[in-house]
Amino acid sequence: MGGLPLLLASFAALSLGACSADRAVTGTIPQADYSKTHPIEITEAPTTLDVYPAAHRMDRETHMRLKEFAEGFRANGAGQIEILLPQGAPGEAAQRAALPAIRNSLAAGGATGFVSVGSYPANPAEIASPVRLAYRSLRARVPHRCGEWPTDIASGSSIAGWQNRPYWNFGCASQNAMAMQIADPRDLVAPRAESPADIEMRRLRIEKVRAGNDPGATWKTVNSNIGGVGN
Repeated sequence: MGGLPLLLASFAALSLGACSADRAVTGTIPQADYSKTHPIEITEAPTTLDVYPAAHRMDRETHMRLKEFAEGFRANGAGQIEILLPQGAPGEAAQRAALPAIRNSLAAGGATGFVSVGSYPANPAEIASPVRLAYRSLRARVPHRCGEWPTDIASGSSIAGWQNRPYWNFGCASQNAMAMQIADPRDLVAPRAESPADIEMRRLRIEKVRAGNDPGATWKTVNSNIGGVGN
């Protein structure tokens, strides 16, 4: 009689084992991370600018572009600014005569260091050849082109592409747009250092708290009659 309960328990265990073996187990769908498919990397690349100065005279628009170019070099540039003058173009003499004015505009933007001057072969046809400027700097970019489709979204001849996953090009444009808008790529690596505290402003706020006054700033708004503007 003692062996019967043991035998029944063995049959029950086998039955439960068979049920667990036939049970369907589902897994999670892997989620593709577009930041890993299209990472933003920091690289060293040239920053360029083409200008068309009018002889030795520097117009305001060209001056402002050169000044902004020099400010970018001062903030993120490395090495030196290279100026390439067109060689063999109809306006070659006028472009070369504008070189001192170009230097002055760069100096106005803070680029007061050494500037390398060279030339490049220009098209001898009757077209305007620019003066080309360049310097090397850190750039944020996606390491490959967007808009490519290495695989079909849903193939009709096979099951390739039928997986419930984001397509390869997903997120590439967003990553590329964000990389183009980053002023200083080093901000992707580490935050900027904090500026020193404003001691004078802190002292004024503490004095207001000690006197029982509101330490917040007081903003005064003056409304004017729109009909009286300009009179």
